[in-house]
This record gives sequence, C-alpha cells and structure tokens, in this order.
Amino acid sequence: MSVHSLNRLIELREREVERLNVEVANKRAVGDRYRRSLERMTALCEGSGASAALPPALSLNCGNYKQAMLGMVDLHRQDLALHEADMAVSQRALDAAARKQEVFQQLLARRQAQLLREHESREQKRQDELATQVWWRGQR
Repeated sequence: MSVHSLNRLIELREREVERLNVEVANKRAVGDRYRRSLERMTALCEGSGASAALPPALSLNCGNYKQAMLGMVDLHRQDLALHEADMAVSQRALDAAARKQEVFQQLLARRQAQLLREHESREQKRQDELATQVWWRGQR
C-alpha cells in the first residue's frame, strides 16, 4: 500500500473519529439533561407534600399529580436506560474507529521506515559503486 493511500485512509479515519467524538459528546449532554430532569421531577414529587393532610378534593388532586409525576419519572428512567445503551454502542464504535486509525498510523510508520531503509540502501549501494570506480581508476 502506498504512503499516499495510507495517509488518505488515516485522514478518513480521523474524520470518522472526530464525528463519533461529537456524537458521543452530544449523547453525554442528552444523558446529563435526562438526569437533571429526573432530579427535578423527583424533587417536584417530593415537594408536593403529604396529601392526607389536605381536604378531600385537594388530596385527590395531589395524589393524581404525584401518580402522574411518578409515571413520568419511570418513563424518563426507561428512556435514560435506552439512551445509555445507545451511548454505549456509540462509545464502542468510537473505540473501534480509534483502533483502526491507530493501526493505519502504525502501518504508515512501518511503510515509511521501510521506504527510508530502501532509499538508504540504494544510496549506500550508489556510494559503494562510486568508491569502487574511484579505486579502479586509481589502480590504473
């Protein structure tokens, strides 16, 4: 594989890693919003007080409110769990893309080192041939 091809592959992998980094960061932000919303909803539910101390109509209203809030909290927790599972998949994809990029970078480094050795070998051979020619001319 040529150095140019490897550079192009590395560039494409870097873009993929950057895109996945942004995706994971956005998903973390969404997860943080889920957690803050859960805290606020839980606080609202707890802050509504005891419904038994209220008149019957208000007590029923307060109970319905708490029940609705607890239902929303449960749904929100389920959504958060699904979101965290999706985020884990994205994180694994990011890790895999970063590993692929690293593999191509190592391959490029090895290829460049091989090309350098080949160049140095050709240069040494050329220098040896020149030295041999100079020696032969000096022997005549």
